[in-house]
Amino acid sequence: MNAINKTSRVLGVAFLLQFVTSFCSGAFLHQAWFVAGNINETMLKIANNPWLMRANILVDMLTALGIIFLGAMLFVTLRNQSEKIALVALGFYILEAALLAVSRTEAFSLLRISQEYVTAGQPAYLETMGNLAFESMDFVGSTLHMLTFCLGGILFYYLLYKSRIVPRVLSLWGLITVFPMLIATLSAIFGYELSFFFYVPYIPFELVIGVWILIKGVKEVQS
Repeated sequence: MNAINKTSRVLGVAFLLQFVTSFCSGAFLHQAWFVAGNINETMLKIANNPWLMRANILVDMLTALGIIFLGAMLFVTLRNQSEKIALVALGFYILEAALLAVSRTEAFSLLRISQEYVTAGQPAYLETMGNLAFESMDFVGSTLHMLTFCLGGILFYYLLYKSRIVPRVLSLWGLITVFPMLIATLSAIFGYELSFFFYVPYIPFELVIGVWILIKGVKEVQS
């Protein structure tokens, strides 16, 4: 029988917070200042609306904290299944959060370069510097960040499936949909961008499982 206890409620909240912050950052804030394939227009938008970049940085820092929070709650919940696997998964989540946080320094650099770019009359060398800052931010904060998430997610969702504390269809949803993201991420590392649709099946997962856990609770962990 499911038990809606304090731990399960906190785990549900952790999933929901992770969904809300990452979705707001990617779907709204990032899209508000980024112009795909045009660093000039991107830098102009950033310089004219610096609060958008600052808000994006703040939300991403909250996302990084949320990643550690979620990883810790998953570790506490699933360590009875395999403490070693859960610990490795937590390590990947901590690394994921660190990569995201470090990438925000490049986001701040892009903000300052963009402001100087407009003030100085849009010189080419500042556009080059802005492009470098963006690519560094994107590679560390998106590609490498996503790689560590996928590796940690595979381990945690395997333990979630094994534990049966939530319906196995939910665990399988998370586990199966991580693999297309891992493929797309590895492809991006080697310079081949795959369709965004590789990521789409996973997007609602954290929202759905968070709501499920809050409403239904979780079963007692079976070792």
